[in-house]
Amino acid sequence: MKEKMQWPWPWRRRKVVVVVVLRKLLTCAICVIALMGLLSVRVHVFPSSKVSDLTDPYKLPTVTQQHELNYQKLSAEKKWTQELTPPHLSKEQAPPHLSKAPLSSHKLNGANGSLDFEKLWKQPSNHDFVPCVQPGSNYTAPDESRGYLLVHTNGGLNQMRAGICDMVAVARIINATLVVPELDKRSFWQDTSNFSDVFDEDYFINALANDVKVIKKLPKDLSSATKVVMHFRSWSGLEYYRDEIASLWEEFQVIRAAKSDSRLANNHLPPDIQKLRCRACYEALRFSPKIEAMGKLLVDRMRAYGPFIALHLRYEKDMLAFSGCTHGLSDVEAEELRTIRENTAYWKIKDINATEQRSRGYCPLTPTEVGIFLTGLGYPSNTPIYIAAGEIYGGDTHMADLRSRYPILMSKEKLASVEELEPFTNHASQMAALDYIVSVESDVFIPSHSGNMARAVEGHRRFLGHRKTISPDRKALVRLFDKIEKGLLMEGRKVSNRISEIHKKLQGSPRRRRGPVSGTKGMDRFRSEEAFYVNPLPDCLCKRVSENVNASTASMR
Repeated sequence: MKEKMQWPWPWRRRKVVVVVVLRKLLTCAICVIALMGLLSVRVHVFPSSKVSDLTDPYKLPTVTQQHELNYQKLSAEKKWTQELTPPHLSKEQAPPHLSKAPLSSHKLNGANGSLDFEKLWKQPSNHDFVPCVQPGSNYTAPDESRGYLLVHTNGGLNQMRAGICDMVAVARIINATLVVPELDKRSFWQDTSNFSDVFDEDYFINALANDVKVIKKLPKDLSSATKVVMHFRSWSGLEYYRDEIASLWEEFQVIRAAKSDSRLANNHLPPDIQKLRCRACYEALRFSPKIEAMGKLLVDRMRAYGPFIALHLRYEKDMLAFSGCTHGLSDVEAEELRTIRENTAYWKIKDINATEQRSRGYCPLTPTEVGIFLTGLGYPSNTPIYIAAGEIYGGDTHMADLRSRYPILMSKEKLASVEELEPFTNHASQMAALDYIVSVESDVFIPSHSGNMARAVEGHRRFLGHRKTISPDRKALVRLFDKIEKGLLMEGRKVSNRISEIHKKLQGSPRRRRGPVSGTKGMDRFRSEEAFYVNPLPDCLCKRVSENVNASTASMR
């Protein structure tokens, strides 16, 4: 048997010393790494109170080189209008409170900050869907006009927009000359704006020249002619207009549409009619030059803060009164809203159970709930947010919690001076148009309620390439919020994971327009369908065959 080799004592002692030294060095290295990690986590994520020393007040602030490159690419793809900004809205004449852009700090805390940044702002894939709104080969210039169609639009800006585009299609179907529609001046907002105040009238007429003849006013010799006033049937199809409405030309030269909202079916119309609706909505019906210029300026000023969220915070007095939603309000406020609802004659439903409304997901999220929602999605406190809304009910009282979470809350009133906004003030439709532009151009759009503006903006963003639009599942969220409010659940990773999971597939990715809810009948069946202008796929979006072919000339299938 061989004996083990025994090292002499001095050698054994030297070996022990070496091991001890190595252990100490390893321990020191671990401590240094841990300390560096701790310091990186402690870097503040709140926006700097200082302003950048940029010579151009609207130049995008530097974040990181990679983010800057990504953002410049994104900005280049999002040109709202090619028109030159009028002198009175030039960037050199910025309001004093925005003479310099604040430094933007969007690097999230933690080692994975860059990855989190990309995830939060990354746009959904459009799966190669591109606009395809050109008419088919058999499409002809408008036939000889059989009469004139007068239109009285109704509702707010976006309800009127949809109605105008539908009436363009109706005029084509019944061979009518369309007189530039009259905007609603009797709605809740009492806006006196005319069509040319809100929209580019001449461009609208010229853009539709190959589809429908449009004139500014009814000919004088027909001003005293007998007109038939019609309440077109809601969600009507081709046969209704061709058979019932077109037959009126035998007796009348002028047909007046008393209302314009939801008068045309969402589905089962000829492809050329559906494409015409999209051309009218997304190409012909653009805003007036002064609105487009001011809207572009607001977008530029928001861009100075970096990527931003446009939050359609539908927490205004009219919305809360109409919906009967009172969660988080005082008894005095709830009574004020009830009185408004009672005294508004054209609001048919008066008795509303607020608790039931909210549990069904019919109520807009409160500002406090929006704050919890955004935190749950992972947006840091230095995220710039544009509030696309009118006057928030209760003002600072109800906005305090949201503002404490997200201090960079901007609005058109904060981004522009009183003098710049003066031409639009007291005109609800024009102010709403400014919010619409910023919302369409934002990096992320989030509506607190699925009203007319939310639906219109979502559809427009889908048409422009499926820009990121996060649609809150209010029914699911209310259950979470109630548990938090009752102390049964604490905000944190569990809530955040749940919110993220719920909204994983609610971020604007391409999908076909939803049909009616199973089991519904009659008008309820049409009412349950997803509106045409919420999602123009498949009618106005086609899949590009080759990525190497330009979108405007791509071969479609």
